[in-house]
Amino acid sequence: MDLPPSNTPEPTRKLPQSVLYLCNHNIIRSPMAEALTRAHFGHVIYVASAGVRTGQPDPFVEAVMDELAIDVHNRQPQALEDLEDTWFDMIITLSPTAHHVALEMANVEAGEVIYWPSGDPTVVQGARDQVLEAYRDVRDRLAERIQKQFGAPG
Repeated sequence: MDLPPSNTPEPTRKLPQSVLYLCNHNIIRSPMAEALTRAHFGHVIYVASAGVRTGQPDPFVEAVMDELAIDVHNRQPQALEDLEDTWFDMIITLSPTAHHVALEMANVEAGEVIYWPSGDPTVVQGARDQVLEAYRDVRDRLAERIQKQFGAPG
């Protein structure tokens, strides 16, 4: 889903001041969600992402984000423990493991924890186009959820 650029959020919607996207390794789902949110709401929401553990950058993520003119090429995965501050108004988890960790944190380090179950495109086997389509599907589903959660960029 291609969201148009935005300079202002929906006027009646109360946006959080800070959002953390949390997943397993901070290499696919959470970086996509962070980049999409930052591209459209970064002027009004502080956005970060992390993983329960870290992994290596995924070139398919770079490819599907390039399709939306969102550059994630220099981004390095980070673990939750690497964050300077772990207090966020909202933590959005994208995997069961991350959700469990976030719920443990929520008592002292988050205003709200939301679970967005998100598929893992790395399980798709086949030709490059089939794999890219799986990554696009994850990206587009995240974009739809971001739009529903924070409002349509205006």
